[in-house]
Amino acid sequence: MHDLALQLAVIGVAGIASQWLAWRLQVPAIVMLLGVGLVFGPLTGLMNPRKDFGDLYTPLVSTAVAIILFEGGLTLRLREIRETSTAVRRVVLLSGPLVWVLTALAARYVGAMSWPVSIILGALLVVTGPTVIMPLLRHARLRSRPASILRWEAILNDPVGALFAVVAFEAYLVLRGAHEAEHLIVTTAAALLVAVVGGILVGRGLTVFFARGHAPEYLKAPILFAVVVAMNALTNLVLEEAGLLTVTVMGITMANSRLASLNELRRFKETITVLLVSGLFIILTASLQREVILSLEWRVVAFLVLVLCVIRPLTLFVSTIGAGLGFRERLLVGWIAPRGIVAVAVAGLFGSSLARIGLADADRMVAYTFAVVAATILLHGFTLKPLARLLDLRVTNRPGILVVGASRFSIALAQRLKALEVPVLIADANWSHVSEARLGEVEVWFGEILSEEAHHSLDLSRFDHMIAATDNDAYNALVCTDFGAEIGRSEVFQIGATAANTQTSSARHTMHFSLGGRPLFDPPRGYNELRDHVIDGWAFQATRLTAEFGYGQFFETRPEGTLPILWIRPSQEIVFAAGEGAGEPGPGDTIVSFGPPRAEREQEKIVRGTLTEREARREKARKTAEEVSKQAEGTN
Repeated sequence: MHDLALQLAVIGVAGIASQWLAWRLQVPAIVMLLGVGLVFGPLTGLMNPRKDFGDLYTPLVSTAVAIILFEGGLTLRLREIRETSTAVRRVVLLSGPLVWVLTALAARYVGAMSWPVSIILGALLVVTGPTVIMPLLRHARLRSRPASILRWEAILNDPVGALFAVVAFEAYLVLRGAHEAEHLIVTTAAALLVAVVGGILVGRGLTVFFARGHAPEYLKAPILFAVVVAMNALTNLVLEEAGLLTVTVMGITMANSRLASLNELRRFKETITVLLVSGLFIILTASLQREVILSLEWRVVAFLVLVLCVIRPLTLFVSTIGAGLGFRERLLVGWIAPRGIVAVAVAGLFGSSLARIGLADADRMVAYTFAVVAATILLHGFTLKPLARLLDLRVTNRPGILVVGASRFSIALAQRLKALEVPVLIADANWSHVSEARLGEVEVWFGEILSEEAHHSLDLSRFDHMIAATDNDAYNALVCTDFGAEIGRSEVFQIGATAANTQTSSARHTMHFSLGGRPLFDPPRGYNELRDHVIDGWAFQATRLTAEFGYGQFFETRPEGTLPILWIRPSQEIVFAAGEGAGEPGPGDTIVSFGPPRAEREQEKIVRGTLTEREARREKARKTAEEVSKQAEGTN
């Protein structure tokens, strides 16, 4: 397949199809992409992107990696690192150099490589790629501290490891007489200055430029995209691969600014990153030569055992002594260190350069790097979730529900869900409302759900669904719109009028269909109506269906007007009745419904009320008769 347009189309379709299939099967997407790349490249010879793309291969890969790292930097907020700042600093500044030295020694004495190749390989394997760790974290749902360490380490270590490799390569050229030592020192210092200072200045400059309205909204993302590509290329002119550090610093700078349009920019970059990660993994894996893979011998197994089971855990435990992490957190982080795109891309770049210089084992460096990448993707991809569960470092084993707005309706719903062991939290900025929820023994969060603090202190990975249930329909729609991009637009619901409810009011008073969440009830029920229902005695009930007692029998035995809200399947999956494609619950499902009291109870209340009223009348008549009798006696 030598037609580049067709090859790009196949790579794009296969990459996104792999992402979707991984989501459906609940397996790490990187594993699927790795397999597709091997099938397209070494196994079948269908394509060889390195050869087919020619001179464009290296700059395209470098630019794509820079965009991915910039997007990763946009996710790093300094406020979220308060608990783990010491650990992150030590992992990057202390553990990184230790990994470099020990891995180089392992490559030299176990892999039998030359010193130049061993040192460069040790630098490459410092990286723990964000392109791998991000999908794994999304899949594993770790608690905030270990997830924060792994995320920060992955994004910061990628450019640092690449710089280590560049410095090692340039130092080797100095030893060969190709450069002067002063040239290496000056070049490295200049690259670091441009990367750090330039990244900060450009990041702040773009923030001010956007905040003051010097660019329209539709141009902000393209401008940002162009600046990232330009800064990466300019810094690379000073020192190869130093642009990765520049764009990472830019991303972190902008992530910690107060830019109103940052969320929209981040979502655009996330979309681009998913496309780039999918394509790059297939391209880099398909570029591997079958001969290089077959050249792997028994030494690579010993090397892998040292790198994964000795060097990484040892350096992590040493560097985090006194850093405030528990043993279980250090054990998890010490095992999880997947390598990714940057390691493979930079290994290919230096492998070809070292081969031209005359180092015979340069190709073995590429093979060893690929072996580490493949082993860590498979081992860490499939063990992270079980290990986190074993160490009790997952946020929850069940999908949870975030409820915005504490009212009698939402508190009663939360209590019923809690009784079913469904994780639920109510968020409200009104203290008196929160107090009522706390008295009902419901987990609460006091504060504005749309605030920046909420995004820092609330771990949204705990929740797969959200219900906006305040007394303000417009606010409910705003909350659902804001959180829909993170939780999923099909998993956010609201009470009251919604964008989808276009038949209850005129077009002038109806919100756009792209705003708000799905209605929790059909037809929609407002805050006041639900409050009156609760006052009238409506309550939440949980009913488990069986083969004999199905969905039809459920409605036959319930008072007229009963509203099913959701049902919980035996797999603990939560399905909302108003959700798209919800279907009907089946045997084994537990329905949570909201309905009026049973007819016999209402009749009992009426009877009791009638009896009480008759007794009161009799008592009043008796007292009146007594008073009349006393008055008559007094007159006599």
